[in-house]
Amino acid sequence: MALVNQVRKNVRLQKWDIVKYQILTYCYINKILLSNADLECLTLLSFNQPIELSNFCSDASVEDDSIFKSPQSVRNSLNKSEKHNLITRSSKNKKIIKLNPILKIQVEGSILLDYKFFAHESKKE
Repeated sequence: MALVNQVRKNVRLQKWDIVKYQILTYCYINKILLSNADLECLTLLSFNQPIELSNFCSDASVEDDSIFKSPQSVRNSLNKSEKHNLITRSSKNKKIIKLNPILKIQVEGSILLDYKFFAHESKKE
């Protein structure tokens, strides 16, 4: 009979943090390396999608506590995310951006994440 060490943790998070965690988990599972600023940018996008590209670049760079210092830095981050298939652009003019639906990120209502990860260690004979 196999024994499994099970760890359970219950944590209450703010909505921003739980959305960011969903993106972080997707990236971790798919071995996509992103900086914290890239994660913050995708989290901001998840709450404002779909949105026109230039408006989003301004939103993510204008304020004092903004994610990036300039709109070009936001564009660079979005290009990186697009290469990893994390965001999509509208097919006709590529000016409307949103998170890729394959991420299945939940942002509305109450959110409960129930991940189950398993690592199997084979017995040594």
